[in-house]
Amino acid sequence: QVQLVESGGGLVQPGGSLRISCAASGSNFLIAAMGWYRQAPGKQREFVASITWSGVSTYYADSVKGRFTISRDNAKNTVYLQMNNLKPEDTAVYYCKTTLQKSRRVDGYWGQGTEVTVSS
Repeated sequence: QVQLVESGGGLVQPGGSLRISCAASGSNFLIAAMGWYRQAPGKQREFVASITWSGVSTYYADSVKGRFTISRDNAKNTVYLQMNNLKPEDTAVYYCKTTLQKSRRVDGYWGQGTEVTVSS
């Protein structure tokens, strides 16, 4: 029903910035919310940020609050994550997730991830 494709990951120095994107495509779907999760080597996947698709409510993990900003473009079915003042502990594979309106799949859909490495 829907496919998610992330882009924009790469290598950045500590204190630098990076913007990653996630575009949803498919047919017969309506987005309820989209968000970002990340998984570092040897650690469990954790929540980073999310945004609703109508009322525009945003949520952030304490570890990224004040540094990361999530936004969306309804017309393009795309969510963005602007990451500023990056730290080595931000190194992880970042995964995009979407939940849909009136969907049988209540757990939502996941993208394949984009790798972000913060190192000098």
